[in-house]
Amino acid sequence: MIHPSALVHPEAQIDPSVEIGPFCIIGPRVKIGKGTRLMSHVVVDGWTEIGEDNVIFPFAVLGAVPQDLKYKGEDTRLVIGDRNRIRESVTLNLGTVQGGGLTQLGNDCLLMAYSHLGHDSIVGDHCILANSVAVAGHVILENHVTLGGMTGVSQFARVGSHAYIGGQSGVERDVPPFSIAVGSRPCNVKGTNIVGLRRRGFKAETITRINEAIKLWTRPDVQKEQCLLEIESQYGELAEVQQLLGFIRSSETGVVR
Repeated sequence: MIHPSALVHPEAQIDPSVEIGPFCIIGPRVKIGKGTRLMSHVVVDGWTEIGEDNVIFPFAVLGAVPQDLKYKGEDTRLVIGDRNRIRESVTLNLGTVQGGGLTQLGNDCLLMAYSHLGHDSIVGDHCILANSVAVAGHVILENHVTLGGMTGVSQFARVGSHAYIGGQSGVERDVPPFSIAVGSRPCNVKGTNIVGLRRRGFKAETITRINEAIKLWTRPDVQKEQCLLEIESQYGELAEVQQLLGFIRSSETGVVR
């Protein structure tokens, strides 16, 4: 159903089951999958693909040009998965050629009001961006990441899976998976996201070992490489600990401790 006041370009690919509310504007290169609902005053432009069963609230702007002066109108994309909730005044930008040409949002995410996802950023599944979160370009958020309100994430930073970032934090380096981090200049690891891991069905023994590994990582009196060797020696048989180690060792910007 398309409201009479909506402006939908005839070249847009819209599944017949899509609901497009009053005063929405849909550009010619947009594709929207079945069951998705645009409530009202939503703008979708650029080379944007939206999956199934999403709900997009008023004044969201999806697929606008990147906030990058190098962008010259190239064919770059925004891809949104399924079952996301994109709240009021959220902005998601296209990618850039220099950054790989793709901005991507996974499945089952909640983006609260006024949150922003910059160009060439990749967000996994089951992520939550609270009100006024600002994610810069080239950022990677792995699965089950939660960013507290008014948090900013700098360009090229990564946040590991199941991490929780406290509100009003400033993330300038990578945040390891399974951790809680908070603060700005510096943002530091404060512990393990125990509550989140319990909610997602992790076994108590696994949570205990992850917690001990993160305690080792945050020890200020031990050098990074020695920390990693100790973690691997004591808890390396656990797949989640190997994930933690791999994330830290692959970092190009440094990892918060």
